Amino acid sequence: MQQRQLRRFAGSCRFVYNQALALPKKRYERGEKRLGYAGLCKALTAWKAHPHRAWLNETPSQALQQSLKNLERAYKNFFEKRADFPSPKKKGRSDRFRYPQGVKLDQANSRIFLPKLGWLRYRNSREVLGTVKNVTVSLNAGKWFVSIQTERHVAEPVHPASSMVGIDRGIIRFATLSDGTFVAPLNGFKRHQDRLRKAQQSMSRKQKFSHNGKKARARVQKIHVRIANARRDFLHKASTQISQNHAIVCLEDLPVRNMSQSAAGTTEKPGRTVRAKSGLNKSILDQGWFEFRRQLDYKLAWNGGWLVAVPPQYTSRTCPCCGHVSADNRKTQARFACVECGFADNADLVGAINILSRGMHMLRDEGQDTADASAGWDTTARIACEVSGAVMPPAAGTRRSDLGAAQCRPLAP
Repeated sequence: MQQRQLRRFAGSCRFVYNQALALPKKRYERGEKRLGYAGLCKALTAWKAHPHRAWLNETPSQALQQSLKNLERAYKNFFEKRADFPSPKKKGRSDRFRYPQGVKLDQANSRIFLPKLGWLRYRNSREVLGTVKNVTVSLNAGKWFVSIQTERHVAEPVHPASSMVGIDRGIIRFATLSDGTFVAPLNGFKRHQDRLRKAQQSMSRKQKFSHNGKKARARVQKIHVRIANARRDFLHKASTQISQNHAIVCLEDLPVRNMSQSAAGTTEKPGRTVRAKSGLNKSILDQGWFEFRRQLDYKLAWNGGWLVAVPPQYTSRTCPCCGHVSADNRKTQARFACVECGFADNADLVGAINILSRGMHMLRDEGQDTADASAGWDTTARIACEVSGAVMPPAAGTRRSDLGAAQCRPLAP
């Protein structure tokens, strides 16, 4: 019974959102101005008073009003060029609604009280700290989830570590750190790709909205959820470990959306490497680079650390010893070999070292004291020599332009 009510509430909020989205178009055709949130609330009262829409009164009024607030936020994001124009919501996609107040929490018995639903038991993933501000109820692959937003005051954090690290993100290696360590990729989508393909083929053969079609769709959703959960768990573990062990993390400011665009081109100018680019796009999106950066950002802030986003240009083509920039330095994807001084090492490690150097220069130009975080002002060449085991590391404070090829030559076998 409660699950049926949850679906009805989500459907009512979706209906109100779509009605409010279609209303400005009608008003524009009549030459009227677009209604704001207050005007939409008056329209909502009229919709609830309509005899054919009396079922809207069964849903908590505050949940319906929150749908209008979501629409206003979507309009604001569009006008400020942070998102596309709002589109109508569809049944079965992001079914959710929000309670701004009236919620009671009983953590001792793992239950929560929601208006017009009563007490519901739930599995508590963590202790809820602070004052409850709002509660969002969402449906995902047939399971209902409750997200509780709280407010509490915390002391200014001080990071326990004093190290600084650069990270190069890739496909063969998910994350390569400038200290020589790396994180292997998960490739969750690649693992389940065949299974997902068979499930999608089976769903395509079913009649839409039939009983078997719904079961086939549920199987596809279950695989997608499993892939997403595995990726999320992997990213959380990796970002937590890095944010706890390093006070400052330097990361490339990669345009992931542009990097994963299709190479199909247009009808007049079709692309030539569509198939290869499609496989590369799948691999890039399977890694979750943007989510990894997002998690690092807020986890470092929680721990009292910093995330430094550096420009990504030529990080994989610059020699960390002599500073020579050339595409010939990286003739293969995995190996870096400088044509000027002969320095050679893993290409991802070289990129991580260059990223760390740029981050250190950016912090120094901004007037930040990085002496504790970087254990002294080490240049890129010094870091490269120490990581790769080279002889004669330059002294602290030596500029890259003052370094010669002999100062960073690899050890003899």
